[in-house]
Amino acid sequence: MVDGPGFRTSIYCAGCNHQCPGCHNPQSWDFGGGHEMTVEQIMRIIEADPYTRGVTFSGGDPMYQAAGFAELARQIHRRTQKDIWCYTGFTFESLIHDDQRELLNELDVLVDGPYIEKFSDPDLLFRGSYNQRIIDVPRSLAEGKVCLYQE
Repeated sequence: MVDGPGFRTSIYCAGCNHQCPGCHNPQSWDFGGGHEMTVEQIMRIIEADPYTRGVTFSGGDPMYQAAGFAELARQIHRRTQKDIWCYTGFTFESLIHDDQRELLNELDVLVDGPYIEKFSDPDLLFRGSYNQRIIDVPRSLAEGKVCLYQE
């Protein structure tokens, strides 16, 4: 429930070059960590829980595995009614013109920007530091500017 609104299935990936000081999950930085899973294996887990509202991609940083997560997101939208949130240390502006755009196109909400320890606040909802934004991705892409998510 801390990775977005409601009960969620969180998918954590291995690999992150941001290596933000104070990161809550530094064990996920290693690109060789974790274990490989197919999109279908992950979909079986997601579909097995009818009580979750959505799926959250976290890490590491899913944008380093954008093609695989884009395919997973397409399957989630095709086969369920769940929303998709994604956490990344990249900014929205850098993703719209990069190879990660394919994944960005499939997301409902993006929490962007690196974690900055001096801007942290444990009372922030769904983010670790004030610089991070909670972005309504479809609306932002349609309007050509960052539009913040509002539930």
